[in-house]
Amino acid sequence: MSLSALSARVIAFRDERNWAQFHSLRNLIVSLNLEASELLELTQWKSDAEIAGLSADPTIFEALRDECADVLIYLLLIADNAGIDLEAAAHAKLVKNASKYPVERSYGSSRKYSQFDERTQTCPSPEGVQDS
Repeated sequence: MSLSALSARVIAFRDERNWAQFHSLRNLIVSLNLEASELLELTQWKSDAEIAGLSADPTIFEALRDECADVLIYLLLIADNAGIDLEAAAHAKLVKNASKYPVERSYGSSRKYSQFDERTQTCPSPEGVQDS
């Protein structure tokens, strides 16, 4: 199913229940963050190894899948409300990110683009980075 078809199903689901009246942009953004927090809660107090194994437990996997779906559904509702074409927005953002993070400067680095050393076109060494 395409993103636009999924969005249409979400909107139809909402409209069948007359929930659009509750879906102001602010309420949708708040709800998205609440759902993202529920997704985050699945990782609370777990090691990286435990998190990597979440898919192995069917109950936890279902919770992970459900929370991911909730986040996506709210994102689709936000985009619809704000008139954003998510596919076009994602493509445009990838172009922006490619400019900010060219492979030769960012490969294997977790540094933000603002931390790149403009003189050498590379990331500075960790001891050369100051916390702001």
